[in-house]
Amino acid sequence: MKSTHQIEITAGIFLLLGIGALVFLAVQATGAGGVLSGGSYEVSAKFSNIGGLKPGANVSMAGVTIGTVDGIQLDHDSLEARVTIRISDSYDDLPQDTSAAIYTSGLLGDQYVGLEPGGATEPLHDGDQILITQSAVVLEQLIGKYLFNSQKDEGGQE
Repeated sequence: MKSTHQIEITAGIFLLLGIGALVFLAVQATGAGGVLSGGSYEVSAKFSNIGGLKPGANVSMAGVTIGTVDGIQLDHDSLEARVTIRISDSYDDLPQDTSAAIYTSGLLGDQYVGLEPGGATEPLHDGDQILITQSAVVLEQLIGKYLFNSQKDEGGQE
């Protein structure tokens, strides 16, 4: 039979391991650290609608996470959302004509920025702007368009 002291030490070790596992899961779920552990550079892109995109969201290319959304502000001149993207230095060869789009991971998942490389020979540099963008698809707008179109068909109009 184990002494009470040994049982308390064993329970304490399991408690510390459990807390460590929860901290690890929290860091993985929030995406903190990992992608930009080395150097990085910053580019921006303007979107007419960013949907539910938030700072800290992933930036990916071909399914590989290469950066994060650093910030989102409203551009007062164009009245569009200006998204600041921080990309890891290991991906410093992205072409100047790279395009950016806002996608949703899964049916009701988080939104992220997907990059598609262009064919230019000149790479993006720190402070450049991505000019070719595609805004987020808003599910409510799609449902509204579908409902209104189906009502017109049933009513015999157009």
